[in-house]
Amino acid sequence: MALRTALLALPMILYAVSGHAAVILTANLTNSQENPPTVPTTSTGNPRPASFGTATFELNDAMTALTMNASVFNIDFTGTQTPDPFDNLTNAHIHAAAPPGTNTGVVWGFIGLPFNDTNPNNVVVTPFLNGVGGTVTGAWDAAEGNGTTLAAQLPSILAGLSYINFHTVQFAGGETRGQILPVPEPASMALFGIGLAGLVGVRLGRFRRRPASR
Repeated sequence: MALRTALLALPMILYAVSGHAAVILTANLTNSQENPPTVPTTSTGNPRPASFGTATFELNDAMTALTMNASVFNIDFTGTQTPDPFDNLTNAHIHAAAPPGTNTGVVWGFIGLPFNDTNPNNVVVTPFLNGVGGTVTGAWDAAEGNGTTLAAQLPSILAGLSYINFHTVQFAGGETRGQILPVPEPASMALFGIGLAGLVGVRLGRFRRRPASR
């Protein structure tokens, strides 16, 4: 139990002592992560392709801006990429604080309403020239937020308790979403490995020193 507790605490200790550096985060968007999971169809009930995507985020070293680059497939970014309206994109947001599979409110909107990328407006939406979907880039700056601020939400974001969500005509509550998770820095992973080896070594040493049962 003591070893397990130490292992769980070690990543947070390493993050605290590593100092502020640019932090990379990622999200893989799927229908299955929605709550409840979504099964896209056309307005006539026929199946349509699953919507999915990827998103990367970078938190600057001053922790005052979170830049975003997301690509989403099989959601209509223009309303004209497919003839059916059910896959039309309506809104896109970051939500927090919530563990996977849990719904919560919008903390920063970047497509549709609420729209919070306003100080300044960094959003660039680029529909695919071929196929269905598009890319969107933007930056959550320090003064922005949906009744909140980036600083207030950073603990949740860095703890993996936020998600990016794309909403459509068919699924107003969200069609495809992904949990936003920090990507460990190589140096932090190396330190984690050293610490893990040390903890395991200590544990094994204690085990070997135990007297044999009689």
